[in-house]
Amino acid sequence: MGKVRIGLISDTHIPEAGPELPQQVYRALRGVDLVLHAGDLHVLDVLDWLERLAPVLAARGNGDHPGGGRPGVPEDARIRPVHLLEIGGLTIGLVHAFPLPEDTPWTTPANLVQQAFGRRVDVIVCGDTHMECIAQVDGALLVNPGSPTLPHHLDGRLGHVAVLEIANGRAEARIIELARL
Repeated sequence: MGKVRIGLISDTHIPEAGPELPQQVYRALRGVDLVLHAGDLHVLDVLDWLERLAPVLAARGNGDHPGGGRPGVPEDARIRPVHLLEIGGLTIGLVHAFPLPEDTPWTTPANLVQQAFGRRVDVIVCGDTHMECIAQVDGALLVNPGSPTLPHHLDGRLGHVAVLEIANGRAEARIIELARL
């Protein structure tokens, strides 16, 4: 298998953050083989829009459940609380919220991974914080693409997405600042 490019996005918060995804999202993720949304889409339309680029899978975020004035995202085959994917010889875990070890000193990084995925993974894709981040957790590459619409919980400006590339059994990620496109 050659190189696989995966677009990563999270915390789109449509329609609260705006009526649609910024056009820069589509430019940043053009040419990807798969899109992973790490939750808090708030409306199912977001997945349909992203499917114009590539197949899409999503984690159900806390804002995708009914309540707080939101209707909740209906059941859909593309959405699960957690996805485990085998791609290019690596295991990718997709979940909405994943705490960083420094935020949870009462447990170990290995326990965090076990609680979230029930097994060891090579790549963790998460969201929730609206803060873009690439880190290592228990030997796994952790990628939080941040939010394209509410970066750092601020509205009225463009945020971030990420691209994960898998080739030769290795994963590399980069954050894309949408305002630069």
